[in-house]
Amino acid sequence: MDSRPVIVGADGSPDSERAVHWAAEAARLRSAPLQVVHVWPYLTAERAADAEAGTGDPVLEELRQRFAGEAGLQEVEFQSLNGLTDTILPALGDEAQLLVLGSRGRGGFASLLLGSNGMACAAHAACPVVVVPRPDRGGARTAAADGGAARPGVGHRPGPAHGRVTLGIDPTAEEARDSAAIGFAFQEAARRGAALQVIAAYMWPMVVPTAFDYVVAYDTTQREYEQALVRQVTEALAGYRERYPEVAVEAALRPADAAGQLVEASEQSDLVVVGRHRRRLRIGRRLGSVAHAVLLHALCPIAVVPEEAGEESD
Repeated sequence: MDSRPVIVGADGSPDSERAVHWAAEAARLRSAPLQVVHVWPYLTAERAADAEAGTGDPVLEELRQRFAGEAGLQEVEFQSLNGLTDTILPALGDEAQLLVLGSRGRGGFASLLLGSNGMACAAHAACPVVVVPRPDRGGARTAAADGGAARPGVGHRPGPAHGRVTLGIDPTAEEARDSAAIGFAFQEAARRGAALQVIAAYMWPMVVPTAFDYVVAYDTTQREYEQALVRQVTEALAGYRERYPEVAVEAALRPADAAGQLVEASEQSDLVVVGRHRRRLRIGRRLGSVAHAVLLHALCPIAVVPEEAGEESD
């Protein structure tokens, strides 16, 4: 069993409260410790004196009171840190089995779909990162959006469970068979007793670059190409199906935009899982275009899994 904690960033905003709730449930499902972290972007003499003890932080004090009556959690730790949030939070992934954030915090422009901290963590953290979006993203309506339940606390479930985890994979990628995202998705579905929907999208007609322009490749027919991709997807999932026989799997190969398919599926999913590209360079962000688009537009929580990450131990 993985003894590392589930770490969640909190700043007192409604978005972070939803993230704290999601992280608490994830910690319960994993029988893992929960670590709630508040990062102060500035340091005062008073804050320096209280930082080590984690006291004097109104954000954490309020959450401590809410967790006082919570059952089923192995251990809850509250930590107050000082520094640049988009640097400190991704670094916490080195010691976490899962890092959770809300889609927006208190800073920045309210109209942005995803904050800089969420983007930084999804791009750079060493562990899987879950971003919990607002309930009214994309025009979706919930009780809170309609003026019903107000600020969701630790004991408030943001929305109904659909009993489905959705995984996006690239059937044309060479590393698809050993994708860390596949293992993460199967584990998450097994923990939740949920079905797993696998969406493997590809582009047709294929285009290949030449020295001067793009030309359509007709070396194979679409049917032949699809058959080859179906074999690759079947082989990629085979070992995980054997390891998690309790997970009902539905795999679909679609000649369509991958991001659009995953965003559409997110409306009826509890979690969408996507992989983060393997590191090609030592610098720069490593988010692919599909992961980036899903983070911006998906209606349910999104897990971005680094391909360098190993599968969690059971």
